[in-house]
Amino acid sequence: MHRAVLYHEVIQALQPRQGGLYVDATVGAGGHAWGILEASQPNGQLLGLDVDPQAIELARQRLADFGERAILVRASYTTLRAQLATLGWEAVDGIVLDLGMSSMQVDSPERGFSFQVDAPLDMRFDPLQPLRAEDLVNKLPEEALADIIYRYGEEPQARKIARAIVAARPLHTTRQLAGIVARVVASAGRKPGRIHAATRTFQALRIAVNKELEALEVVLPQAVEALKPGGRLAVISFHSLEDRLVKQFFRRESRDCLCPPRQPVCTCGHKAILREVNRHPIRPRPEEVAENPRARSARLRVAEKLERLD
Repeated sequence: MHRAVLYHEVIQALQPRQGGLYVDATVGAGGHAWGILEASQPNGQLLGLDVDPQAIELARQRLADFGERAILVRASYTTLRAQLATLGWEAVDGIVLDLGMSSMQVDSPERGFSFQVDAPLDMRFDPLQPLRAEDLVNKLPEEALADIIYRYGEEPQARKIARAIVAARPLHTTRQLAGIVARVVASAGRKPGRIHAATRTFQALRIAVNKELEALEVVLPQAVEALKPGGRLAVISFHSLEDRLVKQFFRRESRDCLCPPRQPVCTCGHKAILREVNRHPIRPRPEEVAENPRARSARLRVAEKLERLD
């Protein structure tokens, strides 16, 4: 059975115990959820969230042996607090967020996440969401499209790529888009590397379609609020934009004062609510990367909620 990325590291970080309450806010196929439920036997409970109906069905099958201990809901993690309120869970012992797209989504050609096969330009995590990658590619002004590719893909050739896309409209398939991007990148003199030339552009469009960074900014404060003192939040990210956002949030919430360094007296009143368990991100072991190359860019950050004395 395929295991989720950084499986052992996540279970070790969350330290599940019997009777605990846990959330896998990106349940996917249920890999991390399975480990948490197994480690919290006989009566630990887990809420699994995902906007992807295919993921919820796979997780339901994988976690069936845990019965009512596994509660699966098709919903965005941005509704975390509302979902916990519905269950009557005031606070939980641990939360895991495994960001980005799953192997299951990449391996479903019709979803349009990969350019390895020709497929519609979709890229939606939630198939009921109206906005698709095709809409961005064919309707956005050139400047707005370039900004997305540069901001979310960190692609140096963003403006040239956007110009070429606009000139070739309409585009409807992944191969059409990947071919245009590859030609632009090659003409700019970038040598072929391990990563396909279209990877950054596809990443940017996927992030924009699913509003991934905005969703992450919404869920992080909710997750911290939802934790019991001593509870832990584990976040796996796969690119620098996500990891930077998580790192900055953890650092900010681990400080007692956010005033400028030269200010002699604190006026912000901010108090630390977190302790960073690992100052530097945990990376997959070489054995895991050899078994699952998609894990190579994964980074795990863990923070623990502090007991507030005021």
